Amino acid sequence: MATDLSKYLVVGVSSRALFNLEEEDRIFKEEGIAAFRKYQNENEQHLLKPGSAFYLVRSLLEMNKLADEKIVEVVVMSRNSPETGVRMLKSIKEHNLDITRIALTGGEPLSPYIESYAIDLFLSKEARDVQNIIDSKKCAAALLLEPPENFDTDDKRVKIAFDADAVLFSDESELRFKNEGIESFHKFESEHEDEPLKEGPFANLLKKLSHIQNHFPEGIKYSPMRLAIVTARNAPSHMRVIKTLRKWGVYVDEAHFLGGVSKDKVLKAFGAQIFFDDQDTHLGPASKWVPSGKVPYASDSQLTIN
Repeated sequence: MATDLSKYLVVGVSSRALFNLEEEDRIFKEEGIAAFRKYQNENEQHLLKPGSAFYLVRSLLEMNKLADEKIVEVVVMSRNSPETGVRMLKSIKEHNLDITRIALTGGEPLSPYIESYAIDLFLSKEARDVQNIIDSKKCAAALLLEPPENFDTDDKRVKIAFDADAVLFSDESELRFKNEGIESFHKFESEHEDEPLKEGPFANLLKKLSHIQNHFPEGIKYSPMRLAIVTARNAPSHMRVIKTLRKWGVYVDEAHFLGGVSKDKVLKAFGAQIFFDDQDTHLGPASKWVPSGKVPYASDSQLTIN
């Protein structure tokens, strides 16, 4: 009988997102496939170091031990061939990651396989794959930045932080702010605070994360997963966010309405294992402290066209 992955939170993670494979990627791009195959084969016994998504993946998998049933499935997706993927497979085992599903596409794009594995969140360092998935609206997807130096955490809880506009919510409010200015933005948001914001590319992911918190015996407020919204919004535009989450039936543990205060120190204090944002101006400083992923605008978005 086939396994129904739709009942789990399914995270698809590329091998370069899970492990630090930057030197290997350089060899492939500069010296070609033959040199890459030779390097991988000669270094099969060398354990790969953690990449940007490693600590998030590790903590997500640990939740399966605490829930009343399995709730998380991780699929490693790689453009490696079965031959050159051996080193990665050995590293998964050595790091004690409970990952059983692997997609090795031998150089082909990963995005066509998203629906096959019922992926809810795709994490990669390949911009084309991420953009294709965002455009297809098949699931949440983010382009991971380089991991912060010496990042590790003793906190075994899952900690995920999201920007609001153009990530959890649609880009309509972001467009209004850019086109009409802050005063018009605040006025519109205040006048429409009882009207739910439209869903963005990470809305369904947040809903699923909130839902699976109910599988922990401690209850949602004490679950081993903490969700935070860290946004440049501030009063009076904050109420529309809170009321939208209530309409969605979503519980978040923390919300920080910063109003121009830098996000990086807040994210460090929260201890995020991943932070999702659409703007480089926030992601640059944040990525120095916590693993961060860029959520690109859809190709047909006015934010892209403009």
